[in-house]
Amino acid sequence: MKIALVHDWLTGMRGGEKVLEVLADLYPSADIFTLLHVPGSVSPRIERHRIRTSLVQHVPGAKRFYRHLLPLFPFAIEQFSFDRYDLVVSISHCAAKSILPGVRARHLCYCLTPMRYAWDQFGAYFDEERLGRAGMAAIRPMMASLARWDAATANRAHQFVAISRYVADRIARYYNRQASVIYPPVDTEFFRLDQRPAGTSALVVSALVPYKRIDLAIAACAHAGIGLRIVGTGPELGRLKKLAGPAVSFLGWLDDAQIREEYGQAGVVLLPGIEDFGIVPLEAQACGRPVVALNEGGATETVVHGATGTLVDRMDAERFGLAIRQTLDAGLDPVRIRAHAEQFGQSRFEQQMRASIE
Repeated sequence: MKIALVHDWLTGMRGGEKVLEVLADLYPSADIFTLLHVPGSVSPRIERHRIRTSLVQHVPGAKRFYRHLLPLFPFAIEQFSFDRYDLVVSISHCAAKSILPGVRARHLCYCLTPMRYAWDQFGAYFDEERLGRAGMAAIRPMMASLARWDAATANRAHQFVAISRYVADRIARYYNRQASVIYPPVDTEFFRLDQRPAGTSALVVSALVPYKRIDLAIAACAHAGIGLRIVGTGPELGRLKKLAGPAVSFLGWLDDAQIREEYGQAGVVLLPGIEDFGIVPLEAQACGRPVVALNEGGATETVVHGATGTLVDRMDAERFGLAIRQTLDAGLDPVRIRAHAEQFGQSRFEQQMRASIE
């Protein structure tokens, strides 16, 4: 069987790329299609495959400013041909689910999320303060058009698999399609129980983009009177540095081994935004560290309130700060926290995906 794997873009190792990595190992002869590939930005396990890119790859400056090329993505993704393939598996949070599979190929979409910025999280990405009145006037009809295209192309997938019940609900709402749920893989062998006593500071591991609400984490740690370490890069870095006091450290991009070390020395790991699933809370729990997260989205499926962390009912800095202090004082059992994370391991994902594909 000839298989193609499709991913929106390959510019770093985030949750979607880790899913692709496992599928690439499961199907070592598969070809990979993507709008844009920055060589060296993803793991050798992905890059050993033949990687085919779109016309976006050849746009000057695309490797740095690819997000600004969003209006080009629908046209670019439709130029790929899959006539020689029996199966296409797309890992999609943007345009990958909208490939044209042709007559022969079956198309399974592993949906990370319907486009957040085109649907229910427009305000988290775009506002007048950042774009100005003219920018907002231009972006609104563009996103409305993109949402129409996103919905109209949902029938190009023969089957949807969602990363969480939360995403399955969004697929039903925006695509009018039903989806089974297979949680993404967590490398519970690499992220293992740390035997050292937990620290007293908080940790965030995240892309620095608006919807992640890192500003809320900064304010909450100020309320709790504890330090905060932030791992990640992104367009919000400058704004967040202006909000941060001396107790906040920005560590930039770190590799997995360094992130595992950060989990080990953290007292608590924070997830202040609404996540479709959220791999970071489970990596942290695999290391035996509790999580404080918003009681919405994927966190409700990965954090056990009172046992592996705390779920906070509102996006409120004072409430988050109180939850941080309560979690630190509770002394939750690291072994029990770790046991919960083990349910989300890689072998479980592989078995369920194989069954779904077959």
